Amino acid sequence: MNRSIHQEFNVSFEYKILFTKDIFSLENSLFANTLQIDDSNVNVLIVIDQGVYNAHQKIKSKIKEYLKFNFPDNNLCYSFYIVEGGEAAKNEMKYIDAILERINSENIDRHSYIIAIGGGAVLDMAGFAASIGHRGIRLIRVPTTVLSQNDSGVGVKTSINYFNKKNFVGTFQTPYAVINDSNFLSTLTDKDWRSGISEAIKVALIKDTVFFDWIEENAQNLKNRDSQAMEYLIYRCAQLHAEHISSYGDPFEQDSSRPLDFGHWSAHKLESMSNYQITHGEAVAYGIILDSCYSFIVNLISEKDFHRILDCFLKIGFESGIDNFIEKGFNELSFNKQIIKGLEEFREHLGGKLTIMLLEEIGKGIEVNEIDIDTLNKVAAYFSKIHQEQLP
Repeated sequence: MNRSIHQEFNVSFEYKILFTKDIFSLENSLFANTLQIDDSNVNVLIVIDQGVYNAHQKIKSKIKEYLKFNFPDNNLCYSFYIVEGGEAAKNEMKYIDAILERINSENIDRHSYIIAIGGGAVLDMAGFAASIGHRGIRLIRVPTTVLSQNDSGVGVKTSINYFNKKNFVGTFQTPYAVINDSNFLSTLTDKDWRSGISEAIKVALIKDTVFFDWIEENAQNLKNRDSQAMEYLIYRCAQLHAEHISSYGDPFEQDSSRPLDFGHWSAHKLESMSNYQITHGEAVAYGIILDSCYSFIVNLISEKDFHRILDCFLKIGFESGIDNFIEKGFNELSFNKQIIKGLEEFREHLGGKLTIMLLEEIGKGIEVNEIDIDTLNKVAAYFSKIHQEQLP
């Protein structure tokens, strides 16, 4: 006899994305208020990106003073773990193993906290460790780069790289909270400052014409590191990402559609092909330009709109990388067998059928289920034409 039990339930997820300045100032109670500390002892592991630690050498003493000031009853026990920053944090299991060892040895339970302070790669790695330790430990993210504050740090995904594939291993785990401190941005290199802007351009192109217009109008301010312009860009980009996660109906990506991965199918492959010497933000910029040009070649958007997109990236400061990519990348790197293999890897990562976001117009994306190789070669030819026209 065949029998079945139909099980169904809903679980509500909620977390706050907070914006502040100088998170560990004694006058700023936001971080202390975020921690739920009752009369029982709570253990906290604070994971800090090495790059952040180097740029803010007093950060450990400042955190210690802050916690002592806000929790004088000593019912909060904490320790620090400094990890290598950048994509290297996600390329090996050793950091995951080290965090799990600390979870075990320092009695960090499901009501304890892991505080991850750093760029997107460190947040991804520490978040993955937090999600598998005891099947989920409270994670508070403190993103410190433009890219992590406006995109990767505000979402529900954790990951590490494996088999030389971007984000091959990971989980979906909502953070307990995300706290963006704009003061961390002041120590970024110009490269890291502008890299994160590519994700804002991405979400504007597929969702918000007005936001793209604003980015165009403020391109010079953003290039010149205007803090007010950057704070607005980060807030609006994070808002659009968060709205998509909650309203699109697929927060844990059970379907094959990934609108927020516009420009990412080639970006992920470019990163791994460069041994991660190309940053994620740079790779996404190249990927957006590629897919925007493809959209133009197949008559979805006009040539004028494509050049608006290209010029926006150039005005913000991507000139040398894009010029080099136009000259060499699309002809010598992009359309060889490796980058085309990225399409299949992307499909596998999505699950199901290949689904690629293109542009129907600026501010509106359209999904397709095929990328034509002959059309990609036309894109390469078009970029060769642009390059020749630029030569003296």
